[in-house]
Amino acid sequence: MSMEREFYMRQALALAREAGAAGEVPVGCVIVQNGRVVGRGRNRREERRAAASHAEMEAIAQANRTLGSWRLEDCQLYVTLEPCPMCAGAILNARIPQVWYGARDGVFGACGGVLNLFMEDFPHRPALVGGILEQECREVLASFFDRLRQEKRKLT
Repeated sequence: MSMEREFYMRQALALAREAGAAGEVPVGCVIVQNGRVVGRGRNRREERRAAASHAEMEAIAQANRTLGSWRLEDCQLYVTLEPCPMCAGAILNARIPQVWYGARDGVFGACGGVLNLFMEDFPHRPALVGGILEQECREVLASFFDRLRQEKRKLT
């Protein structure tokens, strides 16, 4: 695996852990342009009480502000969990050409887990690579949900 991909995925993992510590589903995302992180995001749905506050949506919005453009045509997106349909749609609309993700999502994944929006006949189809630090990304999610189940058992 490329050291560069691992480097950026580790930054996304740090954001995922931050989200988990805040009681959010632990997903983190970074957007990179020419070796520089231009957008960072983590899940904040609970904090903001907003369904659209996913890691990718936050990172895309920050990259748009940083670069002063809605077009992210020369950027790469690194996310710890396969994007959902909403986030995959935002990636398509932002024209991000490359997406790297950690763990596959068999429940909401829109890049192969349930369906693959990037295989459809849209004018801009990102290159997609999954499995970047997959085990580590999966463990962050698994430990978060294990902790939730334990806390729920204590309440009953």
